[in-house]
Amino acid sequence: MQSSQDIRQISVIGAGTIGAGWTTLFLAHGLSVTLHDPGPDAEALARKFVEQAWPALVSLGVTGPAIPWSALHFEPDLEKSVANADFVQENAPEREAFKIDLYARIDAAAPAHAILASSTSGLHMSRLQSRCAHPERCVVGHPFNPPHLIPLVEVVGGDQTSSDTIDRAMAFYRRIGKRPIRVNKEVTGHVANRLQAAVWREAIYMAAQGVASVEDIDTAMTEGPGLRWSIFGPHMTFNLGGGQGGMGHFLDQFTGPMKTWWDDLGEVTLDDATRTLLLEGLAQASHERSISELARERDETLLRVLKAKKRPNS
Repeated sequence: MQSSQDIRQISVIGAGTIGAGWTTLFLAHGLSVTLHDPGPDAEALARKFVEQAWPALVSLGVTGPAIPWSALHFEPDLEKSVANADFVQENAPEREAFKIDLYARIDAAAPAHAILASSTSGLHMSRLQSRCAHPERCVVGHPFNPPHLIPLVEVVGGDQTSSDTIDRAMAFYRRIGKRPIRVNKEVTGHVANRLQAAVWREAIYMAAQGVASVEDIDTAMTEGPGLRWSIFGPHMTFNLGGGQGGMGHFLDQFTGPMKTWWDDLGEVTLDDATRTLLLEGLAQASHERSISELARERDETLLRVLKAKKRPNS
């Protein structure tokens, strides 16, 4: 069985935002990438994405200024695109039936040693691998957008995924600078999406109830918990909130109040009225900045945060 260090040839399926982000990161770490996407403009759009994203990785010290275009190949035929792969990163549309068929085709064409990883944001690998002849090598490797910058990858096995595949995938993602977490149990949405969905549900509820504006609710997060959570997650944050007594003291003090907050959390429906509220609120909060301008601001700020968080000798 090959180790993660033997992974050199990557096949990326899907050249959208996620696939192009993965492609950029793989190239930056000296890997050879074969990119497959049936879209007529996929190659041009992917090359443009790499060009625009590359300076951020140079700034982080991940790679040099020259883009290794010779290491990037486009292949319109799916089976040919995975024929020599050591690792496949799939980023196809989030439709279960489509992905099940896709995985059966990839499994039939990829070398026996290749790991088949999916960027699915919430589907269960147990379903996606159900028609594969070698389901033991199929695993979820879910990134967060933009995948060339955000370190998190959620690694989730299916019912038939081998522990060796999970270990090799974790080791490979660490090798390219990711911070993978091992999700021990399949749940819809994995871990991080469920966490942010819970927060967003309450944010929508408070906006719908007129508690605060869309912009102010976002500010409450970015200038409050969001700052702390970029350093430690909620468990460790509340552990520190207990002072020298740690989590034990925090629970002694806040179990009662926390229970009242949980009991008062709201349920929301994304109906037309709520949709209008959100769209109007975001239009005001954008202050006439375009989506491209907002994304650029996000990525520039992300770079500063990532540099600040970088550990010595990492």
